[in-house]
Amino acid sequence: MSRGPILPTLPPGLVEEAVRIALDEDLGLAGDITTDATVPSGSKANAVIAARKPGVISGLPLAKAAFDAVDPETYFSIEIDDGQAVKPGAVIARISGDARALLTAERVALNFLGRLSGIATLTSRYVDAIRGTRAKIVDTRKTTPGLRAFEKYAVRCGGGFNHRAGLFDAVLIKDNHIIAAGSITAAIRAARAAVGHMTKIEVEVDTLAQLEIAMQEKIDCVLLDNMGPPELSKAVQIVGGRCLTEASGGVNLDTVRKIAETGVDLISVGALTHSAAVLDLGLDFLNPPKQAILEA
Repeated sequence: MSRGPILPTLPPGLVEEAVRIALDEDLGLAGDITTDATVPSGSKANAVIAARKPGVISGLPLAKAAFDAVDPETYFSIEIDDGQAVKPGAVIARISGDARALLTAERVALNFLGRLSGIATLTSRYVDAIRGTRAKIVDTRKTTPGLRAFEKYAVRCGGGFNHRAGLFDAVLIKDNHIIAAGSITAAIRAARAAVGHMTKIEVEVDTLAQLEIAMQEKIDCVLLDNMGPPELSKAVQIVGGRCLTEASGGVNLDTVRKIAETGVDLISVGALTHSAAVLDLGLDFLNPPKQAILEA
């Protein structure tokens, strides 16, 4: 069963470019010298990608693209969709084709799939921890350079939601912006004057006194940074529904439930993308090699 919000479609061009870079890195100038030396040309193989640990799957478009890039004739059948939970031993995909191609694409496919599934799995734990509250779990910009779109997609697979995609799509006024602008009020007014009416403005505050100042201006969201549950509860009361409230800082699986119970709308968690462990997945050839997956 799918978890959380409807998943976006990963742009094919973005997927193909990421896979190309990863394969170029792995193959270098000489290619897969181990496979070329040990596997006879023209050999066929059938394989499965299976889960070795429980988790939530994400990254199948990238895995499929890796096999397609090495050999477009590879047969790749998805058995469990992105966003679905799996138990150990669950078959996620069945693959059939040229044995050399399968071995050459294997690590790139599993690297993407394991990394993104790890993010989806960790996100799902946070989502489960706050179930029944009004809060939503959201990600941050603390992502792997070059992989942000995929890692934010993985958060969605785990039932979480996305914060801004980058510096370009929303205003987030933080402490250094406030210092440079001279005050919270000056920063908000400058931002409001500079951006279009469709652009959201969020302001970070560290204290309830700063919150009171920020709420005198027209803002769309306030980021309540490193506040404990008592302060967060007071902040929610001060805001009184006039804008969204986001809790950030000091969030982990032990604290997230208490944070959610304060009534905040959003809880941003950098750990979703910077600290998620890779989900243990494996690719295994089937015996005998001529057994057709298409007939299984």
